Amino acid sequence: MKKIKILTDSAVDLPQNLLKHIEIIPISLLIDGQNYKDTVDITKNKFYSLIEKAKNFSGTAAPSPYEYFKKYLSETDNVFVFTISSALSSSYSNAMLAKKMLAEQLSEKTNKAIHVFDSLNASIGQGLIILKLKELLEKNLPQQQIIEQVENYIKNTKTFFVLDKMDNLIKSGRINRLMGKIVSSLNIKLILGKSEQGDIVLYDKVRGTKNSLNRLLTLIEKHGNKLEERILGIAHYDCLEKAMQFKEKAQQLFPFKDVIITEMGPTIATYADQGGLLISF
Repeated sequence: MKKIKILTDSAVDLPQNLLKHIEIIPISLLIDGQNYKDTVDITKNKFYSLIEKAKNFSGTAAPSPYEYFKKYLSETDNVFVFTISSALSSSYSNAMLAKKMLAEQLSEKTNKAIHVFDSLNASIGQGLIILKLKELLEKNLPQQQIIEQVENYIKNTKTFFVLDKMDNLIKSGRINRLMGKIVSSLNIKLILGKSEQGDIVLYDKVRGTKNSLNRLLTLIEKHGNKLEERILGIAHYDCLEKAMQFKEKAQQLFPFKDVIITEMGPTIATYADQGGLLISF
């Protein structure tokens, strides 16, 4: 039987019990001049405390090709790699470069097969795609069939999110400071989501938390397909009660086969900020 390894960068968000047998390669965070490796030397609670007090947040840095290369060097025959959307980070291109480096080093006779998936997603969206791979592996399907089905799942996975605060986006330079302050002062909630290319796009602007959550429900209704076959993933930044309320409403309206709630890890929370809620299905 072939040995299999599953790798992902730390942009993934899943409950700890679902991360078993998945190796995480850390994304780096630069906060007030100090570099931290997500999941290695910073916990979620420590991060939340640091970012709240931070004066300067310079953003994130993808794992280097060498970090991926080291993970590829194992006795494992098949390696499946998942990265945050290539439109948001160089993680995918670095993983592909590491694959090329390894191919040049190993002989052509090697049985090792590495497949790198561009999730075109992040957070729990990336997590749901990994869970899909694990489901297919349990069925003992041919590898090419597994790859094709995962790629199709990536193509059809939708992700939307709403931000309560703009502070982290302002600190990281991803949004104009004046515009961020205006949006916050007027209690405007931005409804954002991923495009087919994995970019972040603005879907709507509403006032108030209640309206923002209702808008997410209408987006599920509009974009959902065969929901009885899909899992709803909900990732939150320190707002479990809001996530539970959303789960309850979603289950009343839609026939998802399961619902998973998890906290956002540091990589995603750097931009989402406290009160942020992200859904994928």
